[in-house]
Amino acid sequence: MRTAVVRIDVDPTGQLTPEQLTAGMATLRDLADGAGAEVVDASVAAMPVGRRQARLLITGAEADVIDIGMRLCASAFGTVPAAGVVTYLSRGTDADVHGVLAGLGLTGEVVRTPGADGLDVVKVTLAEPDLQRVGESRIHTALEASLNCEVHIHSR
Repeated sequence: MRTAVVRIDVDPTGQLTPEQLTAGMATLRDLADGAGAEVVDASVAAMPVGRRQARLLITGAEADVIDIGMRLCASAFGTVPAAGVVTYLSRGTDADVHGVLAGLGLTGEVVRTPGADGLDVVKVTLAEPDLQRVGESRIHTALEASLNCEVHIHSR
């Protein structure tokens, strides 16, 4: 499973005071600990209205992590939060390869070998129809950015 960075606007209407936002962040940390999530340290009280986003690190599927983040923030701040952008941490693992592929609606086989320079080379084999549907350059760029290693794409 990949780790998502879930951004939640905890005060979309701008009604909370700086003190309420600070207290809400403390509560959010406690709730997140109990839910297996982690809060990225930030001063939400210093953020302008419309950008008061808590960031949580949550492992799981995209729909699940958004739901978890929304519930935690609603409980912590007593507001109706708004979901923001979800991005993913990458540790360069095969799970990251499969996560990037899933984000593009693809599945594939992954083989990792050590390269001559000591860095990994990741070979990804995809079905030919998938390569016709999603451009190889798009797949290649996404994988290299996520993995920070050499990527070879092959078709079957």
